[in-house]
Amino acid sequence: MAVLAVQAIRRMRGGAQSQLMLGSDSTLWVVKFQNNPQHLRVLANEFLATRLAAHLGLSVPHCDVVEVTGWLIDNTPAMRLEGLGPGTQPYAAGLQFGSRFVGGLMPGQVLDYLPEPQLEEVRNLAEFAGMLCVDKWTGNCNGRQAVFERRPRERRYRASFIDQGFCFNAGEWTFPDGPLRGVYQRNTVYRAVTGWPGFEPWLSRLESIPPDVVWNIAAQMPPEWYAHDQPALEKVVEQLLARRHRVRDLIASFRDSDRNPFPLWNPGTTVTVPRNFATLRTGDSFVM
Repeated sequence: MAVLAVQAIRRMRGGAQSQLMLGSDSTLWVVKFQNNPQHLRVLANEFLATRLAAHLGLSVPHCDVVEVTGWLIDNTPAMRLEGLGPGTQPYAAGLQFGSRFVGGLMPGQVLDYLPEPQLEEVRNLAEFAGMLCVDKWTGNCNGRQAVFERRPRERRYRASFIDQGFCFNAGEWTFPDGPLRGVYQRNTVYRAVTGWPGFEPWLSRLESIPPDVVWNIAAQMPPEWYAHDQPALEKVVEQLLARRHRVRDLIASFRDSDRNPFPLWNPGTTVTVPRNFATLRTGDSFVM
């Protein structure tokens, strides 16, 4: 059942023109709307990639379906999209994508940038390597986005990985891979990686993820997020499952790029790449 939005708080930064909203569950949600300026499918991308990352054990905000009523939109003057031709237009009512606001109702300090000394001390810095696996797997065509939260009386920040809307190449649902796609802008977060063990346990979990897990996550999305185009959704999930064995090659391409993100990589490190993936049957059905 969707979370009901009861109050709009403010517009968030970013091209999707998301709204920070209070839900009936007393939780703050960052809500992306179906008629956002980027693409309808970014809602599906956010849901699928975020839930997959959570399944692998990465620090992503909890996400859910949020219902925003026409009454709330009509009675909130600020709930209008800007820059879409002359004037403004209201946000669409209905089922939207919601990501739990990092920090919640009683935040300590949440930042989207840390100076180098503090970035090196982030409590879960190793997870950037795990999120790189997800971004390469899902074909994220944007740079990796993260925010950093520090609770009251805590000294060190913790990263949360946000904004998965441009996975699957945004609205295209294709996978045009490139060495620098889906990577974080600063090499500091990858500097401790010395070989394939630096991507564990997330890489092994990804390579062995059961197909049913991926299909079940896809089945939980409202069909209106992909214009009821079930064949297109089935195709992107099938491609995603087939790509599990390519993630190491995609990471290696980034490793070998001029950016040199892993300066401590030990060339003598070897690993056996698992090839015993479950076979995806062409006739597997997708149940909505």
